[in-house]
Amino acid sequence: MKKSIKIGLLVLIHWYMMANVYAQDLHFSQFFNSVLTTNPANTGFIPDADFRLGAHYRNQYSALLAAPYKTISIFADGQLLRNQIENGWLGIGGVILSDVAGSGGLRSTKIYGSLAYHQQLGNSSLLSAGFNVGWANKRIDATKLSFPDQFDGKFFDNTLPSSVMLTNSAISYVDIQAGLNYAYFPTEEIYINGGYSIQHVNGPQETFFSGSVDSSRIPMRHIGFLNAMLKVSDRLIINPNMYYTNQARSSEFLLGMNANYNLSGSGDKQFIFGLYYRAGDAVIPMVGFELNNIRFTFSYDATTSALRNFNNLRGANEFSVIRKGFYNESNSASHQVFCPKF
Repeated sequence: MKKSIKIGLLVLIHWYMMANVYAQDLHFSQFFNSVLTTNPANTGFIPDADFRLGAHYRNQYSALLAAPYKTISIFADGQLLRNQIENGWLGIGGVILSDVAGSGGLRSTKIYGSLAYHQQLGNSSLLSAGFNVGWANKRIDATKLSFPDQFDGKFFDNTLPSSVMLTNSAISYVDIQAGLNYAYFPTEEIYINGGYSIQHVNGPQETFFSGSVDSSRIPMRHIGFLNAMLKVSDRLIINPNMYYTNQARSSEFLLGMNANYNLSGSGDKQFIFGLYYRAGDAVIPMVGFELNNIRFTFSYDATTSALRNFNNLRGANEFSVIRKGFYNESNSASHQVFCPKF
């Protein structure tokens, strides 16, 4: 009896997660390291360098599902016309996202190109506006899917007939995101930055089934963030962060802080540690290091919701690597740095 109840609960949890995955966009706990997807106005806004390259990997529910959700992101962005536009410049970049979700082999591939303009307002603030345009593709292997009417009371049997019929096994569409950022840096020890962006502003259609256009349009996703970098000593810079996103009836709120501890006089070796909380879902410790402008960070989502009774707190793990640099070394001496540094 207990075994049947547990199987039933796992079935319900499985379908609950599948419903959420189909309804929501990809997300990262380290949103501050996924700069172009958080806000396209971040494109080319690199307070202490000319360009950056990054990669991101997330593995979710590996303790609960035989086929966990895996997300990979690769991005690059840089500054253009820094010396040709008075107190301003252009940012250009791109990001590739790949995601595999669930036992049905739902695969998502998204490729975006980003453009932003940055204008200084006096000596202590900066206003940025940007957008990205992308191509998204999703495909699914229907032979790996099981539907509610194929549940025999104990197991799913996909050899049984089902009333659920997929019209398409692959779909593609154009997707657009736009955003604004504002940064304030009154001294060399204080940097504050906030932004707002909207994804799916063109209302693309996404469905594997036949149906009306309006019912299959992706709801706009609103994203807001606020962060600061505060140099509290020659050895320590703290970085509090806040993030909120809302899409249709789903929302996500993260709050926390990480810190960089200087291990060398020049700051080329730094230890990184932090802690975040996703409301109603997970506590997220983070650790990493920075070596010669290459930053490595690892975080782990420890589940705090009711799901912890089934996954034993093991929610997701995430790894990020970001490299920053200058087009040539002479730029490093003349480049105006907007954020605290060692």
